Amino acid sequence: MKTKLVTACLVIGTLLAPIAAYSADSDKDRSHPMTYVKDSVITAKIKAKLAADHPGSMKHIQVDTDKDGVVWLTGTANTQEEINQAIATARNTEGVKSVWSDLKIKMDK
Repeated sequence: MKTKLVTACLVIGTLLAPIAAYSADSDKDRSHPMTYVKDSVITAKIKAKLAADHPGSMKHIQVDTDKDGVVWLTGTANTQEEINQAIATARNTEGVKSVWSDLKIKMDK
């Protein structure tokens, strides 16, 4: 009985090992704590500026920063002008190397 249990656990563990390794490796650019803090500071600065400029539409814009200072903007805005403003705000933030935008126009209802 114990042999069957040990064998079953060994098989399941072997099958799950690649999944565990992949999930542990998926965020390797943030493995160093200072890199993560730097990324978070840039993201927080951009979010604060966007909230001050457009408090209503900010809830629909997500900001993420990678270890190289590249900012990713995703989500929706009410107008093309708001999208342009969000991109400009991100570009003018200290520490930002480049900005990628996947923002789309979608009016709030």
